[in-house]
Amino acid sequence: MSTKTIAVAAVALVVAGLGAGLWFVSRPAADDPFAQCRVSSVGGGASAIGGPFELVNEDGVTVTDKDVFTKPTILYFGYTFCPDVCPLDNMRNADALRILDERGYDAQAAFISIDPERDTPEIVKEFTSLFHDNMIGLTGTPEQVKAASMAYKTYYKKQEDGDPEYYLVDHSTFAYLVFPEIGFVDFFKREDTPEQMADRVACFIDAAG
Repeated sequence: MSTKTIAVAAVALVVAGLGAGLWFVSRPAADDPFAQCRVSSVGGGASAIGGPFELVNEDGVTVTDKDVFTKPTILYFGYTFCPDVCPLDNMRNADALRILDERGYDAQAAFISIDPERDTPEIVKEFTSLFHDNMIGLTGTPEQVKAASMAYKTYYKKQEDGDPEYYLVDHSTFAYLVFPEIGFVDFFKREDTPEQMADRVACFIDAAG
């Protein structure tokens, strides 16, 4: 194979039960205004992800996506009873925010629970307070949570076997970067470090002007 040949790798995230598929491609599109900031792009364009939602914030107030995304936001879907992945991912997101804070960038994080049966606003507030003062906790009815999950093409499924009180929830682990007015602009994988995330968020903020 010629050294000039570029292999474009793609991974299909098939959202089980939601009937939606999303392709993450390793090279950004040439006409992308944020191309210099991306390490990957989304098949179908960034508009394929995101959309309006209505949820309940950690203070018990019903809010919309416009109320939540008032500044660049690192968005994550998980649940507070998660034994390992969610705490680690949210700490990484919070560490990225701290780096951005030190560099003078104004950003925030948001955590949407995919376990509304257990995650009340009070529990979500206690969870987010462990990580960063500028992390917003969100929950809602099962229908509200499902609608938000479908908008961002995430996957989650409650494990039906085992203890009915201490059950686990299988879920996808991407984090999303969402801008006010613009919407979804990029995603982060679990292996991305806080420093890498902060660098890319800063690049997007600078590029957005």
